[in-house]
Amino acid sequence: MPRISVPTLTLPGAGKLVVIATLLGLLAGCASKAMPTRQENICHIFEDKRGWHYHALQMEKTWGVPVHVPMAMMYQESSFRHNARPPRRYILGFIPAGRPSNARGYSQALTATWNDYQEETGNRRASRTNFADSIDFMGWYINKTHSINRVSKWDARHQYLNYHEGWGGYRRGTHRDKAWLLAVAGRVDQRANTYYQQYQACKGSLSRGRLFR
Repeated sequence: MPRISVPTLTLPGAGKLVVIATLLGLLAGCASKAMPTRQENICHIFEDKRGWHYHALQMEKTWGVPVHVPMAMMYQESSFRHNARPPRRYILGFIPAGRPSNARGYSQALTATWNDYQEETGNRRASRTNFADSIDFMGWYINKTHSINRVSKWDARHQYLNYHEGWGGYRRGTHRDKAWLLAVAGRVDQRANTYYQQYQACKGSLSRGRLFR
C-alpha cells in the first residue's frame, strides 16, 4: 500500500495558542460531564466540581432555595449523571417496551415540565444535560411547590414527594399509599440533613475559591 503523505499545518504563534485553548476547552467540557467521585459528602462534590458550587449558589440567590435540598434530590434522581434516563422496560424479560417516562438528565425532569420551566423563565436554550440549567430548574420547581402547596423550601421530604407526584398528585395524596415512595422520600430527607451539616463546615472555604472547573 503506498504511503500517504499528510501535510503539516503550520500556524503562527497566536494561531497555535487559539488551537491549544480550543482543545483544552473541549477536554474540559468532556471532563465536566463526569460524575463526582465522592457523592456521599457535599463538600467533596463541590471540591471536585467547583463550577457546580457556583451554579448552586446562583440557584439559591435566584429562588431562595437552600443548596442542600436540590442536591439531595438530584443525588436520588440521577446520582449526578448528566445523561441519566429511566431504565428500559422489557416484556417477558427480553422484548423492549420503551421507558416508563421521558425524564432525562441531572434532574430527571419530564419534557412537559421542562418546557414549562423554559417558558416561564425565558431560558429557551436550557438543557437537561447541563448542571447549571438542571439545578436552576430544581430551584424553580421547589419555589413553585412552596407557592402552590405551601411546602417549606427546607422540607426535603415533602418537596421530593411533590417533585415525584406533581403538585396535583401531592394535593390528592397519591403518595400516601406508596410505601416505597415514602421510604425514598425519607432517604432524601436524611441525605439533605447530612448534606446540610457537611456544607456548614465547608461553604466558607468553597465560596472563597475563584477557579471554577
